[in-house]
Amino acid sequence: MKITFCAVAVALLLCTVESKELIVDHVRRPPAVPKVQVYSSKPAELGKGNTLICLVQAFHPPEITIELLKDGAVLPNANQTDLSFDKTWHFHLSKFADITPSKEESYACQVTHIGKRTVHAWEPNM
Repeated sequence: MKITFCAVAVALLLCTVESKELIVDHVRRPPAVPKVQVYSSKPAELGKGNTLICLVQAFHPPEITIELLKDGAVLPNANQTDLSFDKTWHFHLSKFADITPSKEESYACQVTHIGKRTVHAWEPNM
């Protein structure tokens, strides 16, 4: 009984130490600037429904805000995926919304990471 208890205690201690090392390693990483792609799910056609997608990848730390814009205003109907990361603790996230492009409108993705805001225009190639 004592041997089992000791084995469990040692296993918990090792798991806790390993977990803390992963967290510390995650916190110490230098910032990585997000890579941003803005595209549509189908080739763009004026007056036809489509989905605008903003894919943001390879960033660190995970604190980030993504907004889809129509003529500079935030699209209220946008959805966001869950935050994911790879084995190097670089994160990725996407935001998407249904749109119907017209000649008069412009669309963009605004990303704010570590206080730095960038705007990436959608180039529909129509």
